[in-house]
Amino acid sequence: MTTPDRSTVDVVVIGAGPAGLSAALNLVRAKRSVLLVDANRPRNAATLRSHGFLTRDGVSPLELRKLGRAEVEGYDEATVVQAVVDRLARDGDRWTVHGAWRGTELEATARAVVVATGLREEFPDLPMLRAFYGTAVHSCVECDAYEKVGEPLAFIGETADVVDRALLVAAWTDDLVLYTNGVAPLDDTGRQRLADAGVRVDERPVADLEGDRSGMTGVRLADGHVEPRTGGFVRPRWHADLDWLAVDVERDAEGLLVVDRSGRTSVAGLYAVGDVTPPGPEQLIVAAGHGAVTAAAVHRDLVGGLTDLRDAVQ
Repeated sequence: MTTPDRSTVDVVVIGAGPAGLSAALNLVRAKRSVLLVDANRPRNAATLRSHGFLTRDGVSPLELRKLGRAEVEGYDEATVVQAVVDRLARDGDRWTVHGAWRGTELEATARAVVVATGLREEFPDLPMLRAFYGTAVHSCVECDAYEKVGEPLAFIGETADVVDRALLVAAWTDDLVLYTNGVAPLDDTGRQRLADAGVRVDERPVADLEGDRSGMTGVRLADGHVEPRTGGFVRPRWHADLDWLAVDVERDAEGLLVVDRSGRTSVAGLYAVGDVTPPGPEQLIVAAGHGAVTAAAVHRDLVGGLTDLRDAVQ
């Protein structure tokens, strides 16, 4: 990794998923000098195929990132480095970014910063869940449910929104069991909604998933009962790891960065896009679209004086 000097770039983009890559690509095409910082820790690394991205349906998420990064690197205005940012602070009218990768330090200053670092997933404590995640078990219904049409599926969730999420899964199968793991709260209204949709509910604690190299075969409960299931969906808890952000910026109750429609945070010069903004995880193509919108806002703000355009996109 070549460490950039302390000279100022126009924009630092932190994060190289679809949102960050799209923002960086559109910014360099606006003739903005961009430093793209890639920690290479994608949330969807275990997923073999991504879906719903026009012209790239079924492509590996890692391949999609690779292609996007190569496109950004093809512009003279772009510098792409691999590093983990450990501090972002405001220094007058500039931003200072510090990070490191394998003993090499990253230091840079910028007029604007786009945060596109995504989220970290926390799953229910099931030993074999990771073994099947990305193949038999997924978290994004819109992304992966089509490949599970008609299968006997499980939905495992411990949060208060499991009814709505289970009902989404039920649109792709008529054989669905919702497992609350003895944690997720259900009221009579929720139970009735699920029953009306043909979703079975099991509120007993789940011990683990079962299966072998050929795939998932069932859900094993703590009492020993095994329900045959060939796949399913899980509702993670998502965390925005933003301890490195040394600035007082507005967040929502989940810790996500609150932004306007164009990705502006409550702090001038600081933008955010993708999963790290409400409502949280989104499809890859949606994140890429948001990246383009935010890039346009950054460029307009750096030009300055375009109050009519700024108001139009809010």
